Amino acid sequence: MDYFEIFSLPPHLNIDTAALEKSFYALSRKLHPDRFASRPAAEQEAALAESSNLNDAYRTLKDPIARTEYLLKLEGIDLEEQSSTATAAARATGTAKKQIVPEDLLEEAFELNMQLEEMRAAKKFGEDDPQLRKDLEAVKSDFDAKLTTTDADLARLHDQWDAALSIENPAASDAAKAAARDAMVALLNRRSYLRNLVRDVNESLEP
Repeated sequence: MDYFEIFSLPPHLNIDTAALEKSFYALSRKLHPDRFASRPAAEQEAALAESSNLNDAYRTLKDPIARTEYLLKLEGIDLEEQSSTATAAARATGTAKKQIVPEDLLEEAFELNMQLEEMRAAKKFGEDDPQLRKDLEAVKSDFDAKLTTTDADLARLHDQWDAALSIENPAASDAAKAAARDAMVALLNRRSYLRNLVRDVNESLEP
């Protein structure tokens, strides 16, 4: 079963997280190790594996971004560059995470990289540039605002996806789903890139 099926949910992006939590704890109690203490080892291992899968499902579905990434994966889209898994893997290996740069952010990203280099150079020589620090704080505020807008746009796409599932005409439903799906991929990439820019600015502003 996929994560939605585990909780008897349709593949929607708007879900009742309170009901999800309640269902999670009810299922967790059924898989508690104490219930299987006297069972054969094979049954204990199976219950442990099922419990682990349940935990993964709950962590994924309760988070709107992870939920979106997971649903897109079910749709055959593996978000290599946008996914939290890719971010974790990059951190673990110390390598740079691949990113698709949104075209409208190219100029801002280039300017930011120049400012970050200036800040790193100043820190290296034990100097501080108040104006540069002020400029970077302004850039961070702008990127934070862009992130807020991106999350709002993604929430609207969640509504579009769920509405597409209820369209009775299969062709129209598929077309609406495809439009929402493609837009969500682009937005997740944009969100991931913006988060990385904010992270870089935060690191540069640290003492």
